[in-house]
Amino acid sequence: MENQTFENLELIPPLRRALRGEGYKEPTPIQISAIPHLIDGRDLLGLAQTGTGKTAAFALPTLQRLADETRRVPRAPRALILAPTRELAVQVGRSFDVYGRYVKLKNTVIYGGVGQTPQARALARGVDIVIATPGRLLDLMGQGLLTLDRVEIFILDEADRMLDMGFINDVNKIAEAVPSQRQTMLFSATMMPAVSKLADNMLNDPVKVSVDPISSAVELIEQKVMFVDHSNKEALLRELLKDKSVVRALVFTRTKHRANRVADKLNRYKIHAEAIHGNKSQGARQQALDNFSSGKSRVLVATDIAARGIDIDGISHVINFELPDEPESYVHRIGRTGRAGAAGMAITFCDIGERSHLNTIQRVIKSTVPVDEKHPFHSVAAAAASSFPSYIRTRRGNGYGGGGGRGSYGAKKPSGRGRRDSRVGSYGRSQRRP
Repeated sequence: MENQTFENLELIPPLRRALRGEGYKEPTPIQISAIPHLIDGRDLLGLAQTGTGKTAAFALPTLQRLADETRRVPRAPRALILAPTRELAVQVGRSFDVYGRYVKLKNTVIYGGVGQTPQARALARGVDIVIATPGRLLDLMGQGLLTLDRVEIFILDEADRMLDMGFINDVNKIAEAVPSQRQTMLFSATMMPAVSKLADNMLNDPVKVSVDPISSAVELIEQKVMFVDHSNKEALLRELLKDKSVVRALVFTRTKHRANRVADKLNRYKIHAEAIHGNKSQGARQQALDNFSSGKSRVLVATDIAARGIDIDGISHVINFELPDEPESYVHRIGRTGRAGAAGMAITFCDIGERSHLNTIQRVIKSTVPVDEKHPFHSVAAAAASSFPSYIRTRRGNGYGGGGGRGSYGAKKPSGRGRRDSRVGSYGRSQRRP
């Protein structure tokens, strides 16, 4: 695969021209595996997370297969891409704009939280490709402003997150409205049972391709964990942000309230930060993304769901202010840095109540996250804890299902792998060995 090029994938000249204009020379593994089958019209089940090149893996063959026919029927697109969030839908729409720059196809993005009039007008003029969130799509269908009876290509992007957000009934309704004679693609970062069942119901003799979400996310990312008491996390975050190497930081919290609180506290200390989560209006969310992308905001504080679709180059650091509910979400989070071949740093704050979450994550990624003790808020108690204490489990619920017993950071003296990696600087980027 080392010598693979987009020319080898038999893409049409307008698409290759667009790729050259963006500086893309070599396809990613998911693109190499998926594009030839999709150009041939096969259904496909793709296991890949954001950052692996999966959007181009489905956008390029979709554009190629539709390029031969450009006669449009108002309100009747020929391709439909479903996305779980507004941000991801917008990002996918931008990708279709870039890759389809030199083909005579039109696309539009449909999502809630904004007025529907511009979207309805675009559909009435006629579009080839619709990228949509399920709720607004069903609203427009119900009003007779959109029909799916001409859809030839049906794509579900980030199906696992779609199901997590409760869209299964909406997805099934939409799938029933799409002709049975179609090409269907389903992409997911994880293959949980509900996704597998959905794939069985919707795909016809699919090709299965996958990019290991663990290895693809962590190869170029230096990780470290800082043990800290919960009450000191905000102070530790401010301490980290004193380091000028933290150029653009994406900070993850578990709740919307915490995201707002952390952003507000940073702004009080003259650190320009904005929060992004589901309670924000679409305009506010897009403005926060634009400010973060342009460098106007140095810090973006996000919840997991709101962060889906964030595809911004130059994120130097991902900081897990709180550990996620699911270990797979840790992989998604840290994958926001270290993109496009660049190095990145992922820092995790871990208090005593989160030890079992960390243990579970380390089992999933099959490695031990190096510990950084050289910060002013190091918690000896959190570092010594081996699992989720029973008294905290009783007060906070069932936790994350992390295993008990003595893990890598158990009560016994940790092995060399559990100690701080000497290659990792105090707060900044790692010093990589050649």
